[in-house]
Amino acid sequence: MSQVIRCTGISLKRNPPPQIKKDERGLSGEAGQPRFLIIGQVARPHGIRGELRADIHTEQPERFTWLKQVYLSLDEDGVGAVPYQVAAARLHQKQVLLQLAEVTERNGAEELRGRWLLVPQEEAIPLEEGEYYLYQVIGLSVYTDTDEPLGVLVEVIETGANNVFVVQGGERELLLPDIAEVVRDIDFERGRITVHLLPGLL
Repeated sequence: MSQVIRCTGISLKRNPPPQIKKDERGLSGEAGQPRFLIIGQVARPHGIRGELRADIHTEQPERFTWLKQVYLSLDEDGVGAVPYQVAAARLHQKQVLLQLAEVTERNGAEELRGRWLLVPQEEAIPLEEGEYYLYQVIGLSVYTDTDEPLGVLVEVIETGANNVFVVQGGERELLLPDIAEVVRDIDFERGRITVHLLPGLL
């Protein structure tokens, strides 16, 4: 099943410290790999010539200025995504103003309100060493720093201050704040996350 992961940047203790990228949110495809990445969401029309005002969901908003094509979908899972050619884009007040070649009047722009802006996963901005997209941690096993198994990371919740990892272990669900004091290591080769349980987390 397709899944959308909300990504917020953090820094975790590791050598070198890994960073989970506050960038595109992954849409899972076959074999758990994303087909698309969400880079924004249409908020509303802007003006009368079909321009769109969109919220930005990427750490590098400037990517919109070189974007040639973007996919739009009403569903977060990307089903039925439709490609549009980007005629122009400019950053404005923490949002992006987007002109699509196929949309030239306000009524057409109004119909796209709420659509997710997607790019193929292959167009993801390359990560630096030690950085990962958040969808990559979904499904990893979670252990304490005393090697006690806690369960599997099934969801990531954005709170504004920091992410919260939702760990499912049998009938027990744990909410672990995604902070350096708790999340000590992410080992993709072993498929596990090591955490330190602060008082009150269990």
